[in-house]
Amino acid sequence: MDPAPPLISFDRVSKRFPGVRALDEVSFDVASGSCHALCGENGAGKSTLGKLLAGIDHPDGGQIRIDGRPVHFNDPRDALRAGVGMVHQELSFCENLSVAENLCLGDLPRRGIFISRPEMERRARDLLGAIEATIDVRRLVGELTVAEQQVVQIAAAVGSGARVIIFDEPTSSLSQHEADHLYALIGRLQARGTTCVYVSHRMPEIFRLCDTITVLRDGKHVATRAASALDEAALVQLMIGRELDEYLGGQADREPGEPLLRVEKLSSPGHFEQVTFEVRAGEIVGLAGLVGAGRSEIATAVFGLDPEAQGRIEVAGEALFGGSPVAAMRAGLGLVPEDRKRQGLVAGLSALQNLTLPTLEQLSRLGWIRSGAERARAREVFARLRLQPPDLDAPVGGLSGGNQQKIVLAKWLAARCRVLMLDEPTRGVDVGAKAEIHALIRDLAAEGAGILLISSELPELLALSTRMLVLRQGRLVGELARGADQEALMRLMAGVDGSVSRAGA
Repeated sequence: MDPAPPLISFDRVSKRFPGVRALDEVSFDVASGSCHALCGENGAGKSTLGKLLAGIDHPDGGQIRIDGRPVHFNDPRDALRAGVGMVHQELSFCENLSVAENLCLGDLPRRGIFISRPEMERRARDLLGAIEATIDVRRLVGELTVAEQQVVQIAAAVGSGARVIIFDEPTSSLSQHEADHLYALIGRLQARGTTCVYVSHRMPEIFRLCDTITVLRDGKHVATRAASALDEAALVQLMIGRELDEYLGGQADREPGEPLLRVEKLSSPGHFEQVTFEVRAGEIVGLAGLVGAGRSEIATAVFGLDPEAQGRIEVAGEALFGGSPVAAMRAGLGLVPEDRKRQGLVAGLSALQNLTLPTLEQLSRLGWIRSGAERARAREVFARLRLQPPDLDAPVGGLSGGNQQKIVLAKWLAARCRVLMLDEPTRGVDVGAKAEIHALIRDLAAEGAGILLISSELPELLALSTRMLVLRQGRLVGELARGADQEALMRLMAGVDGSVSRAGA
């Protein structure tokens, strides 16, 4: 019996952007009704391929076929008419409009010359009901969580009759609870016969959801295999083309040096209170807690971004006055923020300009930037990060997520910070980039820097931290030494274990 013909075929598909070949003659098939993973390092071409299929970008060469027929989409509306929708990693809505208005924006129902709001809300409820979602259609989209906004995107795609939905890193900004809801929704879509193309760097969810895995590397097709024929180690090897172990080193046993950061009785109304801790030279101090516990808020307050914060902060024994990022940077503090796009980068500036933003005073003479010194500093830091941007002068917004995160890190390497606060430093990056960032964090600590590490990924905290401070509802409630297990950490975070002494007691 002949196998069923594929629903989607990519045949020698290529795409070039200025300075980079994103896809190079990629060919593989996607079976009808499957959940087909696209895997690879950041910059491998995964999202580009999804955008070509969704009509957002257009191939320079090759052919895409659906049901055996070549398709040429001028825009996403063309793709939707052919049954292809996309759920984007970077959500795009009119946040000042309601859910109903966003869902019906392309075809607003009218009664005469006026918009029929009851009909618009009915249509929106039907669209959400089709995927068993219960969001109030009158709420403003800007008031929804990221997970709820993604549900609205999925409702729009399914309601348009999409037989194929491309998910581009859909869980990168979701908590585990929210991700579990998304997994259940994808399962219901598959049960209805919807074909899912799933772009992700997270191994557990790939093996949980997907039956087939395609691996891209440097814009080329490497392999398409049944998920059951691979394990995580084999998939990583296909993705990065080299041994992951070269980046993974054990945590060195060394005595910490002098205190580099000391925080005493730091409080911010509504966020955290009476927080006291220190970070010593050579330490990686993990800051653990559930969402809303106050982890990010503490880091931003230490960096001078919270005008309401009160308490004492010392850097290398000197009191930090001024309550501003400028004062913090001059004292030797650096902050890699949780949201790199909004807080860590200026997307319209080049990689070079982003990298030297904190160090312009050092690189200037009489108010003029010394371009030679600027580029020399950039080359030094980029070499250390194994970062090869296609063009130092190209806008950083065009780089892959992993390379953007490396630019944010590079900024503070160039500033030669004594204390570096890292808030979700590997969110949204692939396994290879994550290993490189982990190795860099260890190297910085070995060289005598103090690291404050905030991460929602407990294995990351456990693997990297010299010790871990645990926050619950804005208070430090305990400390765990390196070697603690994940269960003990989770119990302390959730407040179901009173056996650990309070931090700072």
